[in-house]
Amino acid sequence: MAAKTVGIAVSDELRPALDEVVEHFGHGNRSEFLRLAVRDYQGRLRLERMHELRDRARAERGGRRYSTDEVLQLIRDSTAQ
Repeated sequence: MAAKTVGIAVSDELRPALDEVVEHFGHGNRSEFLRLAVRDYQGRLRLERMHELRDRARAERGGRRYSTDEVLQLIRDSTAQ
């Protein structure tokens, strides 16, 4: 894996909290902690986007919720055309 060093400023007040989470989640390795944090927040971002899509789809359907069987039938119907 190619890596590039980046600098991040952390206030003196935040440093103990950073050290605590790095020790626990990154096993004492700040780079590993940052990689884990980025992946975690990236997953949260995707989840937010999925919820937005779901909410928009529900709004377009007047709030109607479909069962799994209904969804599968809609898919079959759309591909049969």
